[in-house]
Order: sequence, then structure tokens, then C-alpha cells
Amino acid sequence: MVQSAGQRSATKRWLVRFPRGLPVAIFLLITAITMLAVFAIERGEAGRDAAQLRNRAMAITASLERRANASSAYLRAGAAYLATLETVSASDFSRFVSELRLDTDYRGAEGIGWARIVRPGEVEAFDAALEATSRGPVRMWPRPEAGQQPYAVPVTYIELDTERNRRSLGYDMFSERVRRQAMIEAQLTARPTATDKVVLAQVGDGNAPGFVIFMPVYERGPAGRVLKGYIFSPFNAGQFLASALEQDDAGSYSVRLYDGEPAPGRLLAAGSSAELDGPTASEVVLIANNPWELRVTSAQSGALSGLSMLTIIFGLLVSSLLVLLVRMLTTQALEDEAKLRWFEEQESIRMSLTRELNHRVKNTLANVLSIIALTRRRAGELNEFADGLDGRIRALSATHDLLTQSHWGTTPIRAVVEAELLPYAQASDHQVDIGGPDIELAPNDALSLGLAMHELATNAAKYGALSLPGGQITVHWRMVADALVRIEWQESGGPPVPQKRGRGFGTDLIERIVASELKTPVKLDFAPEGVRCVLTIPVRRPSDFAMRAAKAAAAPVELPDFVNAPHS
Repeated sequence: MVQSAGQRSATKRWLVRFPRGLPVAIFLLITAITMLAVFAIERGEAGRDAAQLRNRAMAITASLERRANASSAYLRAGAAYLATLETVSASDFSRFVSELRLDTDYRGAEGIGWARIVRPGEVEAFDAALEATSRGPVRMWPRPEAGQQPYAVPVTYIELDTERNRRSLGYDMFSERVRRQAMIEAQLTARPTATDKVVLAQVGDGNAPGFVIFMPVYERGPAGRVLKGYIFSPFNAGQFLASALEQDDAGSYSVRLYDGEPAPGRLLAAGSSAELDGPTASEVVLIANNPWELRVTSAQSGALSGLSMLTIIFGLLVSSLLVLLVRMLTTQALEDEAKLRWFEEQESIRMSLTRELNHRVKNTLANVLSIIALTRRRAGELNEFADGLDGRIRALSATHDLLTQSHWGTTPIRAVVEAELLPYAQASDHQVDIGGPDIELAPNDALSLGLAMHELATNAAKYGALSLPGGQITVHWRMVADALVRIEWQESGGPPVPQKRGRGFGTDLIERIVASELKTPVKLDFAPEGVRCVLTIPVRRPSDFAMRAAKAAAAPVELPDFVNAPHS
């Protein structure tokens, strides 16, 4: 059994030693692995979303630049054509625009216009010419102040001819700072140039943002090339962005187009009214030599992706199953350990009982051998020997019965005394008085007391108080110390005790065997009025005699000296 206990597997030892720790460790490990997998999945999803967001921003940027480049190409063609004309008439300009056959790439623009250079002395002539070609009285506005600007650049013609566009006729674009800067930049670079954020004259009293692309037109003069005017295209910023998003849908993204660095006052157009707070991709949009910034923002989703949720559910199921399995193994290991310990305890108890039984048998046999030896020496004939031996063995048997009933535990003094005096207590011609506190003796001490009581009762029945009617036996006991009880046997009412007598077997048994077993002296007084015997017996705790150690059990049993003594 000990060897089997030593051969337990390391896994079972861990399960038994840490019945809760191992399931918790497995659960935490699977949970950590699941969280790492979810982190990797979410990181991959975030990278994929960022790539999609960046691709969407690039697609929208390309669409915007394509439309701006198409507008710039039309303006370059118009500048080349108008430069060949000595005078740009309304019919020539209208025919040119109609022949362009503007396609969908030009959506978002209000049209194409012509603005001639008007010197300070040419304002009245310009008003007259403008009024002759327009529907109704139209003049240059705002009126230029003398000395404030070198010339004016009023809107002369604009196609398409709509009510909205007619609002801008005569508007001096050079008088406004943002348009003036774009026109000067276009003149210096001879390239189409877009303004920053402005409010178009077509809007009237509104505040919808827009922008204008200018392309300078030159003519030959006495000193070389001279600025003749500007062909331009006004754009509504919101419609310009919307036309790009029609082909490159923003989906669930928020699209913002800024005039330069992103700032609230620089917002040109927005793809939706709601501004999201998720990841953002930014792209620079070059619109007619003017860098803008496009920002595409996705919605911030706090929920995990479907794959992450499946991974978490799968991880929880796996960890729960593993914890349940380990818990079952732990329970089984604990049960096996409990059974193993029980078997070990039973083996230890069996070995101890075997040693105890061996010890008790040896002691009993030693007592029997002593009784046989003394009986044989004192017996004159075989029947006397048999009768004496029979009575003493029966006394041992009676006490053994008491010990068996108490499972070889402690036995009350009263029970031992009553067992030996029971045959005499029922007689009506003599009296037996037994009394004392409830005190219990160890098994060996109870056996010794039973032998002593048997010998005293036998002697009293033959020669003492129990041999005549009216005789009385008194057996009283009391504690005389913490672990000592004193038992007194007193006879009275019997024949006088002879003072000259031989030493009998009972005296030897009491004074030698009983005294040797009790390890205390026995006092026998053969007074004429009756025999008196005083026994002092130790009262031991159960733990002092419950189980003997192997060393004590293995020790040889020492018989009294008179057992091996030569027969007299």
C-alpha cells in the first residue's frame, strides 16, 4: 500500500495538491489565448478597415481631381480660342461653349464665363455693352473707386444662360480679395488656378461655399503680350463633391473637403451632415494648382467583429469544457486519494490490531501458564487440579467477555466485581455489599482485578465468610490520587481465620501475578474476624493503552519468576 502511494502519477499529485488552482490556471490560459486571438483578429480588422478607408479616400480624391482637370482643360481650350479673337462677342462665346459638349465630368460647375479687363476710363462703355447683351439693365458692381485698383474684371458673359447665372453679370471679381489673389496667381503662372473658399455671386444673399477656377487670356499689344481677360468656371463646392461621390460612393463614411488645413472656417463641402469620430484617412486634393485636403472618417464601432465574437464563444466553450474535465479528474483524484488513505489507515489499524492481539494472547497465555504451574504445585490429586484450573480459567473468560463487550476498551470496576461475585450475591444466607464511584480500568488491569476477585471469592466460599450462613462480603473502592483507585475486600461473619496456616495458591496468585500485572503491591491481611485485601490499581487514560507501538509489540513477554521456578 505504501509502495502504491509512492507510485502516484505527478498529474494526480498536482490535482490533489491544487484542486482549485489547476482548473483556474487552465481557464485563465485558454482565456488569455482567446483574448490574444481576438486582439489579432481585431487588429487585422482594423488594418483592413484602414486600408479600405485609405482606398476610399484615394478614389474620391482621384474623382475630384479628374473633374477639376477636365474643367481646367476646357478653360485652357477656351483661353486659346479667345486669344485669337480681336473682340469677344456674346455669340462667339456662346458658340464656343455649346461646341464643348460638356459631359458628366463637368458636373458641379455653374457654367463657363468670360470676364474682360476694364480700365478705369472704360467703365461706362462696359456698362453700355453689358446692357445691350443682357436681358435688362445691368451695370458693373461694385463700382470701382478711383485709385483703389488698376483695373476691374467684371463678369461679361456666362453660359449656361440661367436666372441663377444672370445674378453674377457685371460683378467685379477683382474687387474681392480671394478672387483677386487667384487671378494674380493665374496670371503669373499662366495656368488654371482655383480660388480658396468663396461665396459665388450666383448665390445672392446665401452663404453656400464655392470656388472659382481662373485661366488668363492674353492678346498681342505694342509692347508684347497683354492681359485681355479671364475665362473662368464657378463651382458650388457641395455639388462638386456630390458629383464625385455619385460614382465613388462614400458609403457609411463621413467625407469632408477643406480649403487647406482642416479647420471649421475652411470647410468647403461635406458628404453628410453627421461628423463621425472614428478612424480618419486624409488625402491632399490638387484642384487647379490649389492644394486642398480631403478627410474621410468611418464610424467608431465599439462592438467586436463577428469573427471575434465567434472566437470568444469558442474559447469560452473550450475553456469551460476543459475546466469541467479537469474538475472531474480532480474529483476522481481526490476520491482515489481518500480511498488510498482509508486503505492505508485500515492496513495500519489491521497491523496494530494484529500486534495488539499478539500481545494480549501472549499475556493471556502467560497468565494461563502461571495459573497452571501454581495449580499443579498446590493440587494433591488430578480432580483437585482440574477443578481449580477450571474455575480460574472461567474467571479469565468472564473478564474477557466484559472486555469484548467494551471492544477492549475501558471496563467499569463494578462490572468486574459483579461478574465474579454474581453466583454468591444471589444466595439468601449471606450478603454481598458492592459500592464505589464509576471508575473504569484498562483491559489488562481489569483482567488482573478479575483474577484477584475470583481467588478471594473462591477462598471465601471454601473457608471464609461465604462458607457459613450469615456471612458478609464488602467490596468498596475510592480514588486515593489523580490516577489511583483503592479497592478494599473485607470478610465478616464467617469462621475465624486460623493464624497458623499454609500458603495457598490464591495467596501466590494475588501477591505475585496480580501485583506484577498492576505494578503495585497487594496487601493481604488474614485477621481472625475475616480476610481483608487492599488493591491499588492505576487508572490510565485510553490513549495510554489504545494501540501499542511496534517496538513494544515485538518485545518478548516476561513471565513471572515463579512460572519457570522448579516445582516444590
